[in-house]
Amino acid sequence: MKKMNDTKTETIEQDPLAWEEISTEHIIEDEWIDFRKSVYRLPDGSLFEPFYSYSRRDYVVIVASDTDGNYLCVRQFRQGIKKVTTEFPAGGIERKGGQPYGKAQDVSVQEAFAAARRELLEETGYETDDWNYLLAVPSNATITDNYAHIFTARNCHRVSGQSLDETEFLNVVKLPAEEIERLISAGEFQQAMHIMAWLLSLRG
Repeated sequence: MKKMNDTKTETIEQDPLAWEEISTEHIIEDEWIDFRKSVYRLPDGSLFEPFYSYSRRDYVVIVASDTDGNYLCVRQFRQGIKKVTTEFPAGGIERKGGQPYGKAQDVSVQEAFAAARRELLEETGYETDDWNYLLAVPSNATITDNYAHIFTARNCHRVSGQSLDETEFLNVVKLPAEEIERLISAGEFQQAMHIMAWLLSLRG
């Protein structure tokens, strides 16, 4: 696997624009999510509350193509928009030690890569040795602290059937690049991070 720089931009300490977290209440904290209600001191000294934020798992998105140059996409129901979407294979990262989420810096490239290989195989039945790690980017920097880790996987070939989780019901579709472009332009490729992954992958 070609490896890019495994670093993230650190928050500058004592930045005059930084908010100071005064107190935090964990409203829901389980294996899936840590949903918090916080009080912050703003840069002008005033207090703001409530501010809601949450932690969830970091995850991977894989822009995968087969030996014919078609892209491996999956179609599945997404509860947020209550629609069946077309998107790239993706899934959560299993951290060492079993902790489901935490500081984003705790996830290594190796852990992200292991998750990418696993998710590609489980969701599509395809694998490859031609991987490239593109970027780790905050999923939604306003309200959550998890990161999306973006990979490309080229020259994929089928080695098995799917091996899905009990709540996963998805079909694999192979699409040429022109169809992905059409879906994006038509607003029918409805995962923002997946669109970003596609655009990154085109940069080479």
